[in-house]
Amino acid sequence: MSTTSSTPSTVPAQLQEIVEDFQELTEPERLELLLEFSRSLPALPARLADHPEMLEQVVECQSPLFLTVEVGGGPGNPVELFFSAPPEAPTTRGFAGVLHEGLNGLPAAEILAVPADVPDRLGLTRAITPLRMRGMSAMLGRIKRKIAEASAAEAQA
Repeated sequence: MSTTSSTPSTVPAQLQEIVEDFQELTEPERLELLLEFSRSLPALPARLADHPEMLEQVVECQSPLFLTVEVGGGPGNPVELFFSAPPEAPTTRGFAGVLHEGLNGLPAAEILAVPADVPDRLGLTRAITPLRMRGMSAMLGRIKRKIAEASAAEAQA
């Protein structure tokens, strides 16, 4: 049973579609889909791969995961997300892949409005340890914090 305290309308359409894809599957199929997302996580562009200091570690993840967020100027302030996680960390990479596919390119305000319980809505809480689920929640929280910081800096400029 889903525990959604927020309305689905606060979840951007592309992320909601991913959530629904997970919800329609059995537990073993959900794990396979998570593995597919891990394989589809884009590599870092050279400008970031050559400068790991530009990425922030999400220490709540059991496996090393680093991310950075770029908030564009102009209408809607589109957000670009970049993740780095080792191939031998498929769960962590899978969560990053879900967030990348579900949020990348969206306006900052839409991402800031994403409910914190979205990771739980994937239906993986019985198949994935609570510590790993906390890692995905921490990724989402870190993304939102970095967007808020960038937006505040832009407002002061």
